[in-house]
Amino acid sequence: MTLTTPPEAALAGRREWTALGVLMLPLLLVSMDVSVLYFAIPSISADLRPGATEQLWILDMYGFVLAGLLITMGALGDRIGRRRLLLFGAGLFGAASLAAAYAHSPGTLIAARALLGVAGACLMPSTLALIRTLFRDEAQRAKAVTTWTAVMAGGISLGPVVSGALVEHFWWGSVFLLNLPAMLLLLLLGPVLLPGSRGPGAPGRFDWPSALLSLAALLPLIHGIKELAKEGAGPLPLLTITAGLLVSLVFLRRQARLAEPMVDLALLRTRAFGGSVLANLLAMLATVGFAVFVTQYLQSVLGRSPFEAALLSLVPSVGVMVAAPLGAALARRFDRAYVMAGGFLLSAGGFASLTLLGPGTPLWALLTAATVYASGLVSAMTLANESALGAAPPERAGAAAAVLESGTELGGSLGMALLGSIGAAVYTDAMPASAPAAARETLGGALTTPGPVLDAARAAFTDALNWAAGGAALVMLCATALCVCVLRRRRRKEAPAPAQTSRSL
Repeated sequence: MTLTTPPEAALAGRREWTALGVLMLPLLLVSMDVSVLYFAIPSISADLRPGATEQLWILDMYGFVLAGLLITMGALGDRIGRRRLLLFGAGLFGAASLAAAYAHSPGTLIAARALLGVAGACLMPSTLALIRTLFRDEAQRAKAVTTWTAVMAGGISLGPVVSGALVEHFWWGSVFLLNLPAMLLLLLLGPVLLPGSRGPGAPGRFDWPSALLSLAALLPLIHGIKELAKEGAGPLPLLTITAGLLVSLVFLRRQARLAEPMVDLALLRTRAFGGSVLANLLAMLATVGFAVFVTQYLQSVLGRSPFEAALLSLVPSVGVMVAAPLGAALARRFDRAYVMAGGFLLSAGGFASLTLLGPGTPLWALLTAATVYASGLVSAMTLANESALGAAPPERAGAAAAVLESGTELGGSLGMALLGSIGAAVYTDAMPASAPAAARETLGGALTTPGPVLDAARAAFTDALNWAAGGAALVMLCATALCVCVLRRRRRKEAPAPAQTSRSL
């Protein structure tokens, strides 16, 4: 006699969907904190008077710590329970937000931002891993991951708008106090709605040397890439990147030898997981690398205020809200790899149209092109996230989610370095030799010299945007080829033996 579980038993109900809504609160705020200081930093500078280096660390500390600890916290959640780690992260995020809001010195604010990064690293992989536990049905999980991706992307876009509105009416600390009600709600509802998410097959002992190695690999690697984008190919950024790569090799060698590794290299080598991680990395490379060009173009070329530019940057979200669910629906009828490839191809078309942007191009054309490339990117990223999460064993969902998100962080840093370098080279080459040195380096340096120099700088920056858009389009074509060649389903000559999913009595 054979007992099988009815298909209805695997379907999520109202409780699971309510739990998803609770999980979206920390995700929204953690993603917002990446960009929430963009408009608050002038007020912070006037109040705390940080030096140039301190101001840089106020902005970057959160992202560095978050990226460096993602793999560690994802693996830790698999071992101690994702709900437990999520609730700990919520408490720490609330406490660090309170400390940041009332910081009276640059050092205190930097320390609070570091704690926010630790808390964010606890929260982000846990939210995605818990989706793997809450939604066992593939179609429902696809909808949940679509929501997760849209909220994460929306949070990054919403951060500058929220900070601009709050700083206009309140003091700069209010951008951090916004986190407190949501974290309190998560602490109250999480124990009731969220599963413990640590099954009997969970990995064994936590390997602290691997945790230290992952931190020592990712921090210098991402920091070096960001410095490369800002300062160019100097000896210090190249040395930092080299050190990060060498430690990464040591980390990977250790993972290959461990019986219970922090990162499952066999899973990373599979097409479904490894290919999806790489597709997500390429998507973030184009997204983050090109975002700075659009922001600067709106403000410094078209003359929009920072708050107006932030509001205009939300326009593509309308297309994203339609494209992401549509992509998930198409993936249920067609090979997901081809749907992802279609999304990347659509985004390549949006970027390609921006290579034609010129002085007479109307604003609506820019926003339409941005909507097209954002819609294609987010729909493809949603499917990549869902494919990677579905390929991971439930007991390793936290570590898998952390690897996926670490690839996202690395892709963003590579985008700023690659596309930023292309734009900087084109801008410098297009500026007349008679222009002041500051104006030849950046568009910001030309804003203080009105007249022909500023006109030339705006034209040069538009050329730089055209070339960066072309680079992003090329990256999207590479991502399209990756999906078709690596991720598409392949017919096997001999079907494998079916796995035993039932118990015999």
